[in-house]
Order: sequence, then C-alpha cells, then structure tokens
Amino acid sequence: MSNWRSNISKIFHSQGYSSTGNRMGQIQGSSPFAWPLQIATIFTLIIWFVHLIQKFTPLEFTHYGILPHRWEGIKGIFLSPFLHSQSNWGHIFNNTPTLFAGIFMLYYFYPKVANRTLLYIYLFTGVSVWVVAGFFVESKFAYHIGASGVIYGLISFIFFSGIFRKNVRSVILSLIIILMYSGMVAGLFPDAEGQVSWQSHLMGGVFGMVMAYQFRTILEPDEIRTYSYEQDPRQHQENVFLPSDTFEKTRQQREIEKHMDDDGWTRDWTGF
Repeated sequence: MSNWRSNISKIFHSQGYSSTGNRMGQIQGSSPFAWPLQIATIFTLIIWFVHLIQKFTPLEFTHYGILPHRWEGIKGIFLSPFLHSQSNWGHIFNNTPTLFAGIFMLYYFYPKVANRTLLYIYLFTGVSVWVVAGFFVESKFAYHIGASGVIYGLISFIFFSGIFRKNVRSVILSLIIILMYSGMVAGLFPDAEGQVSWQSHLMGGVFGMVMAYQFRTILEPDEIRTYSYEQDPRQHQENVFLPSDTFEKTRQQREIEKHMDDDGWTRDWTGF
C-alpha cells in the first residue's frame, strides 16, 4: 500500500510540479490536508447533526426541502442539501462518503476556485431544481431533499476539469473519478419507482461542468509546469542545436561579431 501511495505522489509532483502550491493549509503553516479536511468534516457533521435531530426527536424537516414552483419551496434551495430521508438511513449513508470525498478533492486540488465552485453549484443546482422539477408530474408535488445535487456537481466539476484544463494532474483526477464513480451516471435518468430526485443529479452535473469550463484558465501552482530553461535561459542556450538568431543574421554579420570587443569595436580590420 505504501508503494502505491508513493507512486501516486510521484505522478502528481514529478518533473517541475510543486508539492502543494500555496494552499490555505500551507499558508497557515499546517498540513496541506488540514483545510480541505476541515471543510469536508464541517459540512458532513452538519448534515449528520440535522439528521440525528429529526431521527430521535419529534421534529421532522422534510417540508424545508425544495417544493417546485411553490414560493414556500424556495427556502429549500438553501436548506435541502442538509436534509435527508428520516425513514431511510441508506440515503444519508450513501451520500456521506461521496460528499466528503468530493469536497476534500475540490479544496485540495483546486483551492483557488473551491469556494466559488461550491457556492455556485450549491445555489444554481437548487434554483434549477425548483424550476425544472415542476414540469414533471412525479416530482412536481414532492419535496426534494438531500445533498445528491451538490455531490453530482462536485464530481462533475472534477471530471470535466481534466477535460478542459488538459494538464497531467487534472486528467489523472478525471480518470480516478471514472474508476470510482462511473456508476453515478445511472442517477441522471428517472428511476422506475420515482423515489429519486434525478433532476437534482442532472442539474448538479450540468452546473459542475459549467463551473469546470468557467474556471478552466485559473490554474493551480501544481498545474503550471516550469522547465529548467525557463529558470536559467543560459542553460537553454547551451543545449540548443542552433542559435536562436540563426535565421536573423547573415554569415558576414556573424563574422563581424566574432571580431568585436565588448565596446562594439572590431579587433581585426583585415578584409575591410
């Protein structure tokens, strides 16, 4: 296992890639994992705290979810990701690890755009579900709850970032997403029982892709590859096959330059 981890680390940080860039954790003098872990943990704990309250008390929060095309359902845009089925433990158990991993990867690998990406996915997914789900009979009169829309947005963002950014690290992350979460594609389509808010999944995936495209040019330090000759131009000049001005000067001009001293005067006037 240790060899596998070291090999992955070498892939991400070899040949010109800095180890962690200027992530929040490094700025604060702590581990680069600290800030992503804190955000992912806080988000997850809030979800579980709300779920346990409604599970072991008379309180029930489903009516705080998104109710499409109803003014009272607008509050669900802000609250629904923290709500899960009171009677179905599988709902929150299935969402927790993927949500935690998605937030962690977002803040660890894309810290420059992490806050904006999470905020936009969170809000735009909720708004679009409130609008779109109202056009389908099976979901028009149902409360939409759960963090699935945000999860699909996060996974979509990480996947499409590899396609749009086209650097080695992002492409590897996209491949990891395919290997781990390819089964989520089925959630983008209506289920036979009508118990799954596939509109949340679809809208989250769409906005994750949009955010990946929008922020494709904001590169992290890890993604900017620096070659040795960019740091020391003289090293580049020593290794090139032809001088950089090969096609800019004539042979006679080069001969003149060979006989010129530092002040620009020729040392040998032979031939003039």
